[in-house]
Amino acid sequence: MQPETQKVWNEGAQRANAAYAAARRRVTIDPISRLEGHGKIDIFLDDKGDVEHAYLQIPEMRGFEVFSRGRPAEDMPQITSRICGVCPTAHHMAAAKALDDLYGVEPPPAARKIRELVYNAFMLEDHALHVYILGGPDFIVGPQAPKEQRNVAGVVAKVGLEVGKKVISMRRRVRELISYFGGKVIHPVLGLPGGVSKGLAKEDLPKFQALAKDAVEFGLFTLQVFHDLVLKNPEYVKLITSDDYTHKTYYMGLMDEKNRINFYDGTLRVVDPTGKEYAKFKVQQYRDFVAEHTEPWSYVKFCYLKPLGWKGFAEGPGSSVFSVAPLARLNASEGMSTPQAQKAYEEFFQTLGGKPVHHTLANHWARIVEIINAAERMGELVNDPDITGTNIRTLPTRKPSVGYGVVEAPRGTLIHHFETDDNGLIRNANLIVATQNNSARIAMSVEKAAKGLIRKGQVSEGLLNMVEMAFRAYDPCFGCASHTLPGHTPLIVSIYNRQRELVRQITQG
Repeated sequence: MQPETQKVWNEGAQRANAAYAAARRRVTIDPISRLEGHGKIDIFLDDKGDVEHAYLQIPEMRGFEVFSRGRPAEDMPQITSRICGVCPTAHHMAAAKALDDLYGVEPPPAARKIRELVYNAFMLEDHALHVYILGGPDFIVGPQAPKEQRNVAGVVAKVGLEVGKKVISMRRRVRELISYFGGKVIHPVLGLPGGVSKGLAKEDLPKFQALAKDAVEFGLFTLQVFHDLVLKNPEYVKLITSDDYTHKTYYMGLMDEKNRINFYDGTLRVVDPTGKEYAKFKVQQYRDFVAEHTEPWSYVKFCYLKPLGWKGFAEGPGSSVFSVAPLARLNASEGMSTPQAQKAYEEFFQTLGGKPVHHTLANHWARIVEIINAAERMGELVNDPDITGTNIRTLPTRKPSVGYGVVEAPRGTLIHHFETDDNGLIRNANLIVATQNNSARIAMSVEKAAKGLIRKGQVSEGLLNMVEMAFRAYDPCFGCASHTLPGHTPLIVSIYNRQRELVRQITQG
């Protein structure tokens, strides 16, 4: 063999060996499953086969903040509800509340209570979706059960057909309530600046009163299912409380005047990793407390507490990372607003060792506590005489300028911030989505679970699903959360030669 040929052959062999070694040290879960949106997990192993790093990457990019510009502000409840087909009501309601603020109008009592009724109904059915269909299979069927069984069919096979019918029936009936007011369940047409588009007819009240009563029974039934299938299983309790799924961070949620959880309205409260109140603020002050950090490997921005500064993906007293969603809401609160939910809340903390609870997988239990609260609140609202009032809108008269709206989406705190010109056309829109608020902690959870579960190169499909459980507990919506900074779509063209070596890179934007 000629020297030059030998050199080329050696270089090719080295590249092949390097590629083979790299492939052995990299494990990819693509796509990740049972979530809203798209994503993948890249796990990099060291020479011993232990996890060196794990990254949750969100490759999709959305541009809702950008193409909202120039649109009439009144369109925003309809535009933003298209961000996600699973949680459109959250965006719709946050946008409607931002329009109230933008135009300086207060909805009449009937309108406000109709909004809250619809929102609690949405909260219940969305949480039920996750408990039984998205997150539930990991516990009801088993975290390492065959993947073809970790789905709704496997859940029904485990709990029985009658239970499956009960879940489907409750979600259908609750969604019919949303459709009654909003015209349709996926992209409701309900919220207007200063009110709602439809009232509640007195003759229709009895069926919704019956629904609310059945919803409370459903919530208590779901709690019992969790007791029987999860809490009575020592292995599951050990998994929930294990260090692999535990982070000590800050927590944030929307609270009423008594620091009880309120999904529709209130003041934002933050507690530190010890449970002590760190801050309490109105949504109009969110930029004083919440900032966004970017990383080159994801389109999702990572929120952190602005006064503390970005300190990386760290936990404990030196962290600036915070969490939202059910577990965070329970940690940030001083109780639930309804009696049966309060009882479940107290049991939750008593069983898990007091406040705050830092176990990520405890989100599933917290979600059930919130189902009960939403159902009981529905009952309070449909039995409130104001809700059948005919005055359902206060017409705006003020020139628009800046408006802020906040709700607790099932996945956590959701903020809409709009700025308009004198004609009411959007000139700037900023959406701080629940999964953005959670994104730093989710990234930490994925890496910690991977490092705790994967050792000496022993990787199985069941273990990889347990890594996915770390993000799945948050019920994330990456379609909602993916944005770019500073708000446009960059284009990067990479040109490679036949040896897959980067020759040139062209960047636009």
